[in-house]
Amino acid sequence: MERKSIIPGEIVVEGEDYLPGEGTEKRDNKIYSLRYGLAEETNKLIKIIPLSGVYEPRRGNVVIGKVEMLTHNGWVMNIGSSENGFLPLAEVPRYVNKDEIAEVMDIGDLAIVKIFSINSRGIDVTLKSRGLGKIDDGLVFEINSNKVPRVIGKEGSMIKLIKDETKTNITVGQNGKILINGEKIEDELLAKRAIEHIVEKSFISGLTEEVTKWFKENASRDVPQNKELEGKK
Repeated sequence: MERKSIIPGEIVVEGEDYLPGEGTEKRDNKIYSLRYGLAEETNKLIKIIPLSGVYEPRRGNVVIGKVEMLTHNGWVMNIGSSENGFLPLAEVPRYVNKDEIAEVMDIGDLAIVKIFSINSRGIDVTLKSRGLGKIDDGLVFEINSNKVPRVIGKEGSMIKLIKDETKTNITVGQNGKILINGEKIEDELLAKRAIEHIVEKSFISGLTEEVTKWFKENASRDVPQNKELEGKK
């Protein structure tokens, strides 16, 4: 099934083999949409990718957070949701003295973290996993979190295309914050422009072909040096 725009209450697909996923429900062997978005089918599982909204944190999500406050036992981080995340000292992969918290991460610092617990007390995040840690360099910017699936693509196909075309490393946080690292600022800015193009065209089908065409038309990486440098960490 090709991705297609869907409105609430619309029948996405019919058949007893299909299963309802995020944003859908099943009635009488019909899968109905519960929200506006793009319908996607993976191994008979139907889900709706929302096109707008606020980030809803989930256990296991990798996000990019910003330190908002230091406490005696960890860091309070803005992760783009209605609630802040908390990084306990115990979730840093090395011993940290309570008196040296600011030396590890201070207010305003950015880090790639993973949500490991969501409960009545709040959202807990960790640095104890591969690929996580404080961000020391690179280009960081933000998109709507609901566009993240389109930027990543099916089985990571879209983000791989961008990485290959721009020769950059890219971390896409599920909260919509994105880190781009390249040898040249021109490469980083090209990757950023490509992602912004995907966000702009996220509602269309055949997006991979559209982005491939975009790269052919924007093959030159001679991006003006003074453009959008405010996102450079």
